[in-house]
Amino acid sequence: MLEVDHVRKEFGSVRAVGDVHFRIEDGATFGLLGPNGAGKTTTMRMILGILTPDGGAIRWNGAAVTARSRRHFGYLPEERGIYGKLKVREQIAYFGKLHGMKEPAIGKRVAWWIERLGLGVYADRPCSELSKGNQQKVQVACAAVHQPQLLVLDEPFSGLDPVNAETLIAVLHELKAAGTTLVLSSHQMWQLEELCGEFVIIAGGANRAAGTLAELRSAWPTRVVRVAPASDELRAPFASVAGARPLARLDGTIEYEVPAATDFAALLKSLVAVAPVTRFEAIEPSLHEIYLHAIGETAA
Repeated sequence: MLEVDHVRKEFGSVRAVGDVHFRIEDGATFGLLGPNGAGKTTTMRMILGILTPDGGAIRWNGAAVTARSRRHFGYLPEERGIYGKLKVREQIAYFGKLHGMKEPAIGKRVAWWIERLGLGVYADRPCSELSKGNQQKVQVACAAVHQPQLLVLDEPFSGLDPVNAETLIAVLHELKAAGTTLVLSSHQMWQLEELCGEFVIIAGGANRAAGTLAELRSAWPTRVVRVAPASDELRAPFASVAGARPLARLDGTIEYEVPAATDFAALLKSLVAVAPVTRFEAIEPSLHEIYLHAIGETAA
């Protein structure tokens, strides 16, 4: 279990993290979200023991992070962190050695990652000759070659095309199934929505929202109701819903924003009483919408 207990971190007069707190159960996949400058990377580096909190505490399985426990962690930084002159195979093996791996285990794990990420044709080429996407895959392999108990990935999908992004998603599912605890930070909300069981959203160095996607959605104050086919008759029943607000019509549909506590069954009954209804949908907010709301922004 990873516990981040009300940590804070300052760099001179700049407070990078003011009050961030969350707990991640063993084997979970956790999303750490926030805008640029929110304190995500600083929080990750404190988790990994690279930085020491100025306040609060970080515990792994109930104890402070030490050099010994750090051996069981893996980290993918947002910035490129590979050596351009090293060949792909050598690069991954080198990071395995840094985590205490020895032959023949290193060779087997390197071969597995090269095959799994489709890097076979590049295995004996210097990393500087690879595309950004393939360099990113090499960096993922370097972070996870030692089969870490905790794997922290900062913008893991950076530079990946849709096919390679799907490959990485599949690999992350496999790591989770094998028991690895994953902490992911990404601006690709739809990918995190699929992968993560719980989230924390931070801004200004502090928590803004936290919980499972279902919990975050349950706290959302409104829902969008989409009805088809569009007709003026179907607008009348919405007038009886307190707080209902019409939205733009899309593709022959009618859309209204209504309070989350609306009796949707009663609303549907009143709609079909005045006109034919072929589609009725109460749409849950996306993770992207929840994120923008939590950090105080609105969608364009």
